Formats: sequence, structure tokens, C-alpha cells
Amino acid sequence: MRAVVIEKFGVLPTVQQVPDPVPSEGGVVIAVEATGVCRSDWHTWQGHDEAVRLPQVAGHELAGRIVQVGSGVTGWPVGTRVTVPFVCACGVCAQCAKGDQQICDDEFQPGATHWGSFAELVAIEHAQANLVALPDSMSSAEAAALGCRFGTAFRAVLRQGGVRAGQWVSVYGCGGVGISAVLLAAAAGAKVVAVDVSAPARELAERSGAVFSVDAGQFDSPEALAAYVRERTDGGTHVSLDCLGSPVTCAASVDSLRKRGRHVQAGLMPPSQGVPPIPMHRVVGRELEIVGIHGLQAHEYPELLGVVEWSGIDLAGLIGARIGLDEVPDALARMSDPVPARAGVTVVEFP
Repeated sequence: MRAVVIEKFGVLPTVQQVPDPVPSEGGVVIAVEATGVCRSDWHTWQGHDEAVRLPQVAGHELAGRIVQVGSGVTGWPVGTRVTVPFVCACGVCAQCAKGDQQICDDEFQPGATHWGSFAELVAIEHAQANLVALPDSMSSAEAAALGCRFGTAFRAVLRQGGVRAGQWVSVYGCGGVGISAVLLAAAAGAKVVAVDVSAPARELAERSGAVFSVDAGQFDSPEALAAYVRERTDGGTHVSLDCLGSPVTCAASVDSLRKRGRHVQAGLMPPSQGVPPIPMHRVVGRELEIVGIHGLQAHEYPELLGVVEWSGIDLAGLIGARIGLDEVPDALARMSDPVPARAGVTVVEFP
């Protein structure tokens, strides 16, 4: 099969011919029809994830059809259209038994701990615990746009954030996760503030339901940015999400909150970026909460898909670019630009 192979961190990967995967007893092989290009893939390429071993094939926001099934798998016949969470679970540990597969004690991640979906075929372990059937009404490109970003945003906004109608919600970073968070918070009836340095990203956020947007580049400190958000929201937001993952956006997000507010850290923040200057005096004085988010369980996907359907969220509208496998290396390289040239999700489509 053809795959985008990372042989050295930070060096542009190349498209190569590599051996086809084979299913384990409890796994399947999926023919990839579409896959998203995510900032998590950029972190994999840069070597920010200590779990990654080279050579590696990134990619985890996949949709496709099952083409091979392990001998221990039942109920998932060849030809079934599926996707998977970006954090896949073992299905048998203590966390999985509680329904918390997103923090499985023996988790694996396509594109990080295992070869991923920047390839024509991808092998998925523990199929019974991780496969999610796709509705006929959803295209593979839309399912790829759904990806880890929409699933992460779903859990961040509605589970960890507990967003309710009428609340103010600030979203820092309006890439894939951020725009998904804007859509979901607005669908829940919240008043959303979108914060980003990119004009196209802010414009997309406003089209996606944000009440107003803020150009973060106009402020000389996280404190000044947060003070402006608090002023515009009558004392601060009830929930704030850092969907980028940087010390600056994390600090500003926490400081944007009103009393008893909740910060959700959705964007990855590798230690190499430094420790965020979280204003702990604000956390104490305002009795703030800080929570994390590490993906979405497979058993939550039916509700997520239901929310997409009843709210009328246009997943296709999230797609900013459709590319082929040969264009993936350049797409990863463009993510090194702090101000993206275009908004929306980049999706790789396979002929």
C-alpha cells in the first residue's frame, strides 16, 4: 500500500510503498476512504509525543470500509463503513469497565502508538471496543471532518464543560476543535466568544454561531486579552476552552472566566512548549475549575451523531481543503505557520 512515512522528526515525510497490514485476532483492516489532517498529526511529526516510534505513519481521523476481519471479531462484516475514536481502548481494563475508554489503561492511538490512516489501509486492534458504524447519510469526508476534533469538542463542551443554554462560552483557537466547539456550544444555546489571531478562522467562527470574535493578536499579554473578554461578557465567561494548546491561550482562557467558571483544556500542550502561567490566584479567588479532555468513547458516538443530525450542523462546511495522499507532507508543513492561511479542516480523500 501507499503511505506517508515519517522517518525523522521534523523532516518532511515521504509517500512510500509499504507492506499491507494484516488484522490481529481481535482486529480489522480498514480501507481508508478519507482522513483528516489534524494538529495532533503535526505533533507526531515534530516528535512531541514520547509514545511515537519511528518509522511512523500518522493519521487518526479516519473513515472507510472494513476489508479484513480477525478470527475473534463478530458483528462487523467486511464492507461495513466505520470510523474509530482517536484514543482506542482495550475494552477490558478497569477504566473501560467504568465506561471511561477515553482514558483506557492500555490505550492505543492510530498515528501515534500504531501506524495510522495516512495510508490506503489501516489496522485497528480491539475492534469490538472501538469500531463505530457510520450512517449512510454521512459521507466519508464528513466523517473524517467529524474526526477527533468534533469528538473532542463534543466531550469538552457538553461533558467536561457542562455547557448550558444562556451561558457565555469562550473558545480560544478556532481550528478544527475550536470551530467544532463553537458549533456545539451555539447548538446548545450558549453565547459564544471566538478568539483567534487568524481573520479567516474568526470569520468562520462567526458564521458557525459565535456572537462575536476577538483578534488575539491585538493584545500584548494574556491578561489584557482576558480582561477584554471579561468586559465584553459582563464579568467573564461561564466556560472557557483552550482549543489550541499553548501557554498563552491556556492562561488567557483561565483568566477569562467569571466566578465559579470552568476551564477545559482541549488542545494538546507538549511539555516542550513550556509550563503555562496559569493565574492560580484567580483560580483560588474565583473558585474556578480546571479540567482536561482526552477524546471521546466509542459508545458516545451514537449520541454525537444524533446531535449533528438534530442540530443541522453542516460537517461538509467544516472542510476547508480536500487533498490527495501525496499532498499530506506539505499540509503538515503548513501547520508550522502560527497564522494559517485558510480556515476549516483539511481532509485527505482516496480515489
